Amino acid sequence: MSLQSEVELHRRGVLFILSSPSGAGKTTLSRRLLEQYKDAQKHETIRMSVSVTTRAKRIGEVHGRDYFFVSDEEYKHMVGRKELLEYAQVFDHHYGTPENFVRENISKGIDVLFDIDWQGTKQLAEKLPDDLVSIFILPPSMEELERRLRARAQDSEEVVQKRMGKARAEISHWQEYDYVLINQDLDQTHEKINAILKAERLKRARQEGMADFVARL
Repeated sequence: MSLQSEVELHRRGVLFILSSPSGAGKTTLSRRLLEQYKDAQKHETIRMSVSVTTRAKRIGEVHGRDYFFVSDEEYKHMVGRKELLEYAQVFDHHYGTPENFVRENISKGIDVLFDIDWQGTKQLAEKLPDDLVSIFILPPSMEELERRLRARAQDSEEVVQKRMGKARAEISHWQEYDYVLINQDLDQTHEKINAILKAERLKRARQEGMADFVARL
């Protein structure tokens, strides 16, 4: 039996956060990361965080895959029992991250990917600071961000201006993140995010079997 086959280390998963203003690229980058690791081997997986929500299920959505759909009353009970790592109201509906889902995955060595804003990031950092890795994605310029928003051809002029105003507020929190990347080239930014993930996975604190291995040397 080779030495490699005898050494078995368990890696604790990472809460991997990508934040950015709307139009800066975090959704596309999140999808790329998930696609890259969808066929990965054991202890080398990553999955998107699944939130609870009080809004109605839409056509094609699956409970437990897209969201955990709950009633307003159930949501209030979850908040009261402190079962959510972070939560917020978006328009008329409530959203939150169930703690059990996150803890179960990272204990198995599965990374949990979050596409959330600075407020959600702050709440997660207060609950699980040692497991969290946060990245803020900046646009190369505000002019380019506005161009990208207009290129979508999805929003009215009023909505575009609201998104630009919100973007400036979000960018003001860039110093609260572990890493800050300027998304000038999507491929290069993806490579940097992947490099960060690989390095964070190798941190000593996340190699839970390392102490036992060293003790046996």
